[in-house]
Amino acid sequence: MKSTYSKELLSFIKNSKSCFHAIENIKKMLTDANFCELFEGDKWALTRSGKYFTVRNDSSIIAFEIPKNAPSAFIMAAAHSDSPSFKIKENPEIASGAYVKLNTEKYGGMLMSTWLDRPLSVAGRVVVKNGNAFETKLIDIDRDLLIIPNVAIHMNRAANDGMAYKANIDTIPLFGDSNANGRFMPLVAKSAGVKEKDILGHDLFLYCRDSGTIVGYDKEYIASPKLDDLECAFALVKGIINSEKSDAIKVCAVFDNEEVGSETKQGAASSYLRDTLRRITLALNISEEDYQRILSKSFLVSADNAHAIHPNHPEYADAGNAPVMNGGIVIKYNANQRYSTDALSAAIFKSVCDKASVKYQSFANRSDMLGGSTLGSISNTMVPVKTVDIGLAQLAMHSAYETAGVRDLDDLVDAMTVYFEENSI
Repeated sequence: MKSTYSKELLSFIKNSKSCFHAIENIKKMLTDANFCELFEGDKWALTRSGKYFTVRNDSSIIAFEIPKNAPSAFIMAAAHSDSPSFKIKENPEIASGAYVKLNTEKYGGMLMSTWLDRPLSVAGRVVVKNGNAFETKLIDIDRDLLIIPNVAIHMNRAANDGMAYKANIDTIPLFGDSNANGRFMPLVAKSAGVKEKDILGHDLFLYCRDSGTIVGYDKEYIASPKLDDLECAFALVKGIINSEKSDAIKVCAVFDNEEVGSETKQGAASSYLRDTLRRITLALNISEEDYQRILSKSFLVSADNAHAIHPNHPEYADAGNAPVMNGGIVIKYNANQRYSTDALSAAIFKSVCDKASVKYQSFANRSDMLGGSTLGSISNTMVPVKTVDIGLAQLAMHSAYETAGVRDLDDLVDAMTVYFEENSI
């Protein structure tokens, strides 16, 4: 199956070993497209037709483009940079007889078993003091470093009957033999290019070393770590970069911490989006009343992947609302507002898809099953605009290695390119 963007996506994911690396790679995509970086601590001087981005906590980013004329609306889209993983604790090593292990805790709701018996490593950031300032350095220990071993079937004959994994026992990664004692932080320091004693803090996560690939008889599926939600983040950034001029202020946000509820200073529940929108209008000398009027004409696409019907377990899907991979962009619905889609926002987004000549389909949870939530309704509490929740159909969500459709990625890039060219919705 022909694909325009799948190889580029796989390269993007391969280089995005943590949320911090993902944002750094998005910064490069935007800089290459002539977007200029702004800093929250500086005074903003914006120009008409200017393209900008700002970063918070090294893990969230908001890019925006100013129209030539007075803005008609904010045309916005959002995804998230984080994925379920295991975070390294402050005192990382556990010496246990002949072995040295790393002390970790769960970040988000992962499928724990998928992390076992595969090569893993560590990536994230460390903080060092440089004079009177604190400096962040990204690290990626770019080699097969760790493994979380299963217990052999001979020692646990009930293993195939279902396992209740304990994060303090069953998913602790093996770092090395007794010679590895005291060697983890020096290894981190070497990766960062600093002395161990200079590291004052770290945010380090395990990541899956398996590379993404294209699978299926007709090469119709993408298989990779972190498809949820770097696939959507990538497509949204490509959309704003590819889009032509409009009379709206285009905004593309990628937030951190969606997998743990978004209630952080850099999450969708924070003031980050609201602060950025207000600073844009202040820099353009737009009054508070006119800002509110612009908001009333604005729209947000919340993009986070959706569950495809499972080939072996179709019974988990809702009859009539069970999307398939390569069946088009998924519009997500939930009566209890875990998704923000309503009749109006769905109709608006369907018209965008029609204009882009891409397919769309619907998702709803089976009525007796509680599904996940995402960015849309959360961000609406701070920036109340018409919002639709969408995604791309995928299998094994929150696995260390997930599967999605090749054609759907191209459809989302095309739809977002058309969407960002709208003047108002």
